[in-house]
Amino acid sequence: MEPAGDLPLFGVYVHWPFCASKCPYCDFNSHVSESIDHGAWRDAFLREIDYYAALTPGRRVTSIFFGGGTPSLMAPETVQAVIDRVQQRWHIANDCEITLEANPTSVEADKFRAFRQAGVNRVSLGVQALDDTQLQFLGRKHNVSEAIQAIDIARKNFDRFSFDLIYARPKQSVNEWRQELEIALTLSGGHLSLYQLTIEQGTPFFGQHARGEFTIPDDDHAGELYETTQAVLEDAGMPAYEISNHAVPGQESRHNLTYWRYDDYAGIGPGAHGRLTIDGVKQATRGHRAPQIWLDRAANDGHGGHPFEEIDPQQCFSEALMMGLRLRDGVLLRKLSEAAGGQYDLDEARLAALEQEGLIWRTDERLAATAAGRQRLNALLRYLL
Repeated sequence: MEPAGDLPLFGVYVHWPFCASKCPYCDFNSHVSESIDHGAWRDAFLREIDYYAALTPGRRVTSIFFGGGTPSLMAPETVQAVIDRVQQRWHIANDCEITLEANPTSVEADKFRAFRQAGVNRVSLGVQALDDTQLQFLGRKHNVSEAIQAIDIARKNFDRFSFDLIYARPKQSVNEWRQELEIALTLSGGHLSLYQLTIEQGTPFFGQHARGEFTIPDDDHAGELYETTQAVLEDAGMPAYEISNHAVPGQESRHNLTYWRYDDYAGIGPGAHGRLTIDGVKQATRGHRAPQIWLDRAANDGHGGHPFEEIDPQQCFSEALMMGLRLRDGVLLRKLSEAAGGQYDLDEARLAALEQEGLIWRTDERLAATAAGRQRLNALLRYLL
């Protein structure tokens, strides 16, 4: 794994928008469909790859990420076709990381072998909880036994795998979460993503929470759960390299580092976002969210995206800072300067105050938030920006 500061990364994100069912906490662009024309979707992905590759010739792809939705519902032939087309249209690194997200209910040993043969070398499992009652609350269709079986299949088929858990659930105690983390560590392949439950507008949980059907931990208790997460994983040799992501050194997600280091990536598929530097200017790209509209546009026009939006230097600087401070290693000052077009302005008095309070640290090369600063990152960024 390349540490922060090495050659720029370039990722390709492919969004599969379909799920077997919609989870009540999820605000991602995912949909339930009774019938899917896999051939049509395969052709559309390939056409959009061609479109973006023509705008970014000569790039070296360091990661491909199949997200969603539930990409493990894709036909392995589609996954292989996408990987092959990326390889044909761009240069692809010999050690390219190719990740596919999967839900435990869609994990089958034969299908995982087919994904591996297609070129996938890393999987990320949406486990979300290691407690059957909590899985039911979260609307998951698997139980703990099925989750463990899926992890075992992943371990047998891939050298690298990760799984997600959600914490700060209703009535969750610190001790309960600590015990769940201890179990997760025994199952882990060297990477864990641990997200705090948030109530997003437009989800079923939003209405249920507003009606008082359940409550989630207040800020103080959520802070305790976060601090417990950091302590347990740090002691286990799996420190947070980003606010919500923990890894044994060398097992970090290269694709996610592409986002946090503010490197370029192409977003393929409905609702997929991208950041591409074209003729020296950073552009924001965004696919149409509605799957059928995106599919029709990709078939007719070669891509299903909205018009590009040029990102001005000040916004680039803000985005690079916001993303970079999520990382334990922080952001390179050189990266901030590049994003800002050569100059940027951070108030020295405010930086000094944050440093004195133990919320940031600085060297001649980088700026980073401390563990305490990352826990309060939104407030820290508001103060700086």
